[in-house]
Amino acid sequence: MIGPTLDKIIAAMAEVQADLIETPVLPLASARWNGILPDCAGVTVKLELFQQAGSFKARGALLGMRHLDAAQRAAGVVAASGGNHALAVSWAAQAAGVDALIAMPKATDPARIAGCEAQGGTVTLHDDMAAAFAAMTAAAQDGRTLMHPFEAEHMILGSATCGYEYAVQAPHIDTFVVPIGGGGMISGMACAIKHMNPDAQIIGVEPFGADSMSQSFAAGKPVRLDQVSTIADSLGAPLAMPLTYAVAHAHVDRIVRIADREMLAAMEIYQNVLRITAEPACAASLAAILGPLRDDLAGRQVGIIACGSNISLDRYAVLMAAL
Repeated sequence: MIGPTLDKIIAAMAEVQADLIETPVLPLASARWNGILPDCAGVTVKLELFQQAGSFKARGALLGMRHLDAAQRAAGVVAASGGNHALAVSWAAQAAGVDALIAMPKATDPARIAGCEAQGGTVTLHDDMAAAFAAMTAAAQDGRTLMHPFEAEHMILGSATCGYEYAVQAPHIDTFVVPIGGGGMISGMACAIKHMNPDAQIIGVEPFGADSMSQSFAAGKPVRLDQVSTIADSLGAPLAMPLTYAVAHAHVDRIVRIADREMLAAMEIYQNVLRITAEPACAASLAAILGPLRDDLAGRQVGIIACGSNISLDRYAVLMAAL
C-alpha cells in the first residue's frame, strides 16, 4: 500500500498526541442547517481549525521537528508559506527550541506574519510565493533543514494522524471530502482512512484557479500550473509533486473543483450558523458538498473538514465584501 503503514500512523499518533489537540467532530444536525445541507444520511465536520497553530499543519510540522538530529537542530529550519504552514513551523520550532526562518510573500495577511513572529519565527518577505520558495531553497543550501509545506514524508504522516483520528471518532462516515492545496493533507488523510475502511470514498476539492492535482490526475503525472488564481491562498500550490501525487493518486477516488464564490458562500454559512470565521480553504469541503457534490451524496454519511483558519478580520471583511 502506497504511503505510511497503519503501524507507522499509530506510532506517530503516540509520539505527538500529548502536544496536539484531538480536535472535535460535530454532526451538522441542528434545525439551523435545514435547507442548507444536501439530501444525504448525515454530515459531520472535523474542526481541525482548533488545532495548535490554527490548522492541521501543526501535526506534520511537529513530527518533522521531532525527527531532526542534533546538527539539524543547531542549524535551524527554513520554510516558505503564506499562512498555515508558516505558523505551524514557527510554533513547532519554538516548542522544540529550534531557530526557524520563514519566507513569506509580501502580500501575506499581516496577522499571519505577526503570528509567526510572536511564536519566535524570523520572517523575511519576498515579491511572491515563487520568490519565497527560492529564498527557502537558498537557506537550505546554506545549511538549514528545509521544512517543505507538503512534499515531505513527515507532512503526509502528520495528515495521516488527522485521518486516523477522524476515522476513529466517526466510524460511521463512508464519504470524506477533503481540500487539496499541495496534496499533503489529502494524501495522508486518504491513506489513513483507507487503512481503517477500504470501502470509504475519498473526494478531493480544489479551486478552479489552483487545480494542479486535478490536472495531474488527468495527465497521469505531476503537473505544474502556468498561474494560480484563487482567493484560497492556503490551497494555492502551483504544482503537484511526485511523493504527494503518488500517495493521493493511490487513495483518492475523485476530485471536484469549486469556484471562489462558492467558498465565499460557505464562509458566510459557517459564520451565520456556527459563528466560525473561516478562511476560504477552511470552507472548501462545505462548499463542495453544497455545490458540485450536492446531488451525488444521497444515502451517504459524509465527513468534511474545517482544516484551519488563520485569517484577520480585515482580510475576512475584504473577501466577504465580494460576495
